[in-house]
Amino acid sequence: MSKRIVTHLSRSDGVLAGLVAAAGPYRLEPELECTLFRALARAISHQQLHANAANAILKRFVSSCGKGEFPTPEEVLAAPKRKMRAAGFSLAKITALKDLAKKTLEGVVPERAGLAGIGDDEIIERITQVRGIGRWTVEMMLMFQLGRPDVLPVDDFGVRNGFRLAYGLRKMPPPRALASFGERWRPHRTAAAWYLWRAVELSRAGKLPAPTERIRLPRVKRSKAPRKRAR
Repeated sequence: MSKRIVTHLSRSDGVLAGLVAAAGPYRLEPELECTLFRALARAISHQQLHANAANAILKRFVSSCGKGEFPTPEEVLAAPKRKMRAAGFSLAKITALKDLAKKTLEGVVPERAGLAGIGDDEIIERITQVRGIGRWTVEMMLMFQLGRPDVLPVDDFGVRNGFRLAYGLRKMPPPRALASFGERWRPHRTAAAWYLWRAVELSRAGKLPAPTERIRLPRVKRSKAPRKRAR
């Protein structure tokens, strides 16, 4: 599988071929056993916090609200706000976690067993209904928990910066232009994003290869908001 992905990316893009050669085999291993509720609850917990601080809060949360196991949606809904505050959550995150629990029980956030027939865009549309969860969070879940192969998180700073470095650009690529350029990587855009993250690491280590060609990003027109009619 990895060899086929690497071959496709290398044939579709000369610059990416050099990056693939420098970074080595594709090694993204999704966390397939983690429930979506747990993955998203962890994502909410880590928002705007250092990893160590978020993990400490989660540890107290598991101890106080889950009796040593990660709390279920039912346990999160039943947990008093004061207990969640004592664990270290802000009021905004408590609201988000309880909304996540509610929408999980309602079926808005699907179970893994029901995901086979649901496309990436529909999953994003459904889960972003949860308070405090945006598109980027769901894209990371699609990649790292669900193992979806064709996700390109064009708003991710690391992906955009890796593209800038790998392709020798002076400025960060606009998300819409990057999405258009990345069409050539289908159906393996998740792997392309993984290699763009590696470009940042290679650049820091002084091992990033120079781009084999200069590119010009496609110009993508911004969609105009509809004009309001005068009354």
